[in-house]
Amino acid sequence: MPRDNENSAGTTADTGTGRNRSTARSRSAGRNRSTDRRRALRREVPSTVGLLADAGDFAAMCAYRSFGFDRGSDYTDYLHHVDGLLRSLAARGIHTTVALFDPDEYAEYCGETGLDPDTSETRTRFTAELAGSGTVLPYTGQPIDELVPLLVDEAVRHATWEYATTVLAGVGRCADCGEDIGHASFDRAADALKRLVAGAGAGHHHFVCSVPTEDEQLVAVLHADSSGAPDVPPRIEGRESLDFVTVLAAGLALGGPGGLVVRSTTEGHRDRVHGWRLDRGRLTALSAAAVFNAYCTDADTGDLVAPEPGVEYCPGYDVDEPGPHH
Repeated sequence: MPRDNENSAGTTADTGTGRNRSTARSRSAGRNRSTDRRRALRREVPSTVGLLADAGDFAAMCAYRSFGFDRGSDYTDYLHHVDGLLRSLAARGIHTTVALFDPDEYAEYCGETGLDPDTSETRTRFTAELAGSGTVLPYTGQPIDELVPLLVDEAVRHATWEYATTVLAGVGRCADCGEDIGHASFDRAADALKRLVAGAGAGHHHFVCSVPTEDEQLVAVLHADSSGAPDVPPRIEGRESLDFVTVLAAGLALGGPGGLVVRSTTEGHRDRVHGWRLDRGRLTALSAAAVFNAYCTDADTGDLVAPEPGVEYCPGYDVDEPGPHH
């Protein structure tokens, strides 16, 4: 009996230990599965990183005690750490958007919402809202010294488009016929762009439209690649097309001065430059001499600069429909 009891007790003890071990393994496996699932879900959640564009903006944010850097920190060091963060997120398979973080806009946001600006939670909330309405770019592995100017250029482009859109919305209706001048100018600009690209022929074309306004100098750039075949549409990036047409339309609607040039590159030929001026709501083709003078004059000093070798300065061609316009 004692031996049987000992065996019985021993068996019970062993069975309990095995059950405990099995339960522990099950719990561990369950925790691992939960961790794996959370990690998998994390890869489904995009991230937004707010980026300060220059040393001045960085210094402004260093005034907040809760910011990760202090007044003695270096902007270059900040960029190094942001670059490391972006690379770390990309290595984990997380899609990341980079947003331009403006300290002045942030302070204004905090004033309007009543949030404490000296907390990481408020900065996070502001950055998240930038992802939906501010200047953003997807991170695709660009070096940080390339990403910053790209983000600044995107901010300028966005601001230019917004201003031009405001101009078109504010010009009102024609006093004679009641037509919406902004809408009509946009339609004319879209049609003019088609004529510009068609007239440029085959090759790669770089268009620049510049319109001075009371408050800002509006500049839009567009690139188009055309085979020259009438049944093959040119390749134009959609966002560039919208920006270019909007700025050109603002110039037509305002009726003031402005200019437009295109430089065309075709394999086996010299580069060609054509030009037009905006005058009283019309696009008027420039002569070859006028194109040469405009292209070979320093915009800041007015001094002549040497013409580029291998470039042919050509007159503009007709792109504006005849007849009266608003």
